Amino acid sequence: MTKKTEQQVTEVEQDIPASVELEGGDTESEVETLKVKLNQALSDAKSHQEQYLRTLADMENLRKRTQREKEDLAKFANENILREILPVIDNLERAVEHAEQSEGADGLFEGVQMTLTQFSQLLEKFGVEPVDAIGQPFDPAFHQAMGQMESAEHPPNTVVQQMQKGYQLNKRLLRPAFVMLAKAPVVVEEVEDDIDEIIDNIIDDTDK
Repeated sequence: MTKKTEQQVTEVEQDIPASVELEGGDTESEVETLKVKLNQALSDAKSHQEQYLRTLADMENLRKRTQREKEDLAKFANENILREILPVIDNLERAVEHAEQSEGADGLFEGVQMTLTQFSQLLEKFGVEPVDAIGQPFDPAFHQAMGQMESAEHPPNTVVQQMQKGYQLNKRLLRPAFVMLAKAPVVVEEVEDDIDEIIDNIIDDTDK
């Protein structure tokens, strides 16, 4: 029993004169019955208050969760259509690369480049941004490895080539980047030593 409850019980006891004779029963017995009922009422009130506070907390949590879901819906409502636009961007980028290598295609190059720029600005407006890949350590959360390439300039498992760009939508992965990873090059001297050792073993076996 809390201090507040004890104080309330004490006040009730003090309000009951000791000399009062209640009709149909013993005074002391009736007082004890009132105490029990009072304690029960206070206990019920405390229980109801705790239940009310729990319900209030649940409602607040529901409100916050609903607000987060509403914000996520606004952020990612265009996810599917933006994903469908990405192959168009890929083709435009390939066209730009091809035009850069061709002669006499300046007009075509400028037109495609302008279209690609407009698409890139559109994606940026909706929160779409490219995934960092080239020169980055391999991250399976953002990169999809398509193979390995020997490289003496990069540590193993570093992205050395990007076959297809990856994109994020409001920091959530929209499409992984397709990449090639670096691996340590085979040392020629070691191969030559291995070959010499094999030849020596063959000669020894022949002499025997």
